[in-house]
Amino acid sequence: MLQANKVVKTFEGFRALDEATLTVPKGSVYGLVGPNGAGKSTIIRHFTGVYRQDSGEVTVDGQPIYENDDIKRRLCVIPDDWYYFPQWSIRDMAGLYEGMYPNFSRERYEKMKQVFPLNDKQMIRRMSKGMQKQAAFWLTMCCMPEYLILDEPVDGLDPVMRRQVWSLLLGDVAERGTTVLVSSHNLRELEDVCDHVGIMNKGKVLLERSLSDLQDNTVKLQVAFADGDTAMPEGLDIVHHEHIGRVHTYIVRGDREEMLARVAALQPILLEAIPLTLEEIFIYELGGEDYAVKEIVL
Repeated sequence: MLQANKVVKTFEGFRALDEATLTVPKGSVYGLVGPNGAGKSTIIRHFTGVYRQDSGEVTVDGQPIYENDDIKRRLCVIPDDWYYFPQWSIRDMAGLYEGMYPNFSRERYEKMKQVFPLNDKQMIRRMSKGMQKQAAFWLTMCCMPEYLILDEPVDGLDPVMRRQVWSLLLGDVAERGTTVLVSSHNLRELEDVCDHVGIMNKGKVLLERSLSDLQDNTVKLQVAFADGDTAMPEGLDIVHHEHIGRVHTYIVRGDREEMLARVAALQPILLEAIPLTLEEIFIYELGGEDYAVKEIVL
């Protein structure tokens, strides 16, 4: 389990992390989202042991990460700007990774040649950005990490390769119990792969929940009554209401089945519960937050 507890990090008077607290359950795929400058990359650098917090705790399975080589051997990271030696090929980098990670699998390295259509003898600097990202995934997946941390992981990949990469990652989660923390601006993509989500802004984690909890407890209802009445049952936690003609749309917090039963008792001519997207859930859950937060989910 990855945990950050009230982590503070300041750079020349700027508070990049402001008592940030989050928990990534073991075996989960945790999506971390937020606007530019929210603190996502900063907290990721704490989880990878690059930064040392000013205060608070950053741990993996209860052990501090900073300057802990045993923990780092169990953890891999693919940053947005992946580092490689300019004169080296994928094959050369594989030798480096094999020396650093005890679980590195040569068998898997050979199998991955069927997944990634790359020449492993070619210098990486001569590859396109998308090809370099494929190389990063090829090498990282061969390390067989317990924890995988990704920062904008599929930027630069075409749709087919994006699907292939996510399939590989989710396969490792299912088969090996790999724990994945992924930072991204793309909520639509995260919705397809994550089981937990968190949102950051101004150095704080504003909200973190399992995706199923979010989707089960916030419902979009479309309702119309024969006489044009707009009365809804008392006590519903309605967070948003709009209408077009006689069709009214309500965003309601609470148990889905209970809400449907209560509204159905009023005998509407139309009653439909529509699943909310992750973007919509965040908009209504964080309606009181500032515009910068809303921007990333609209």
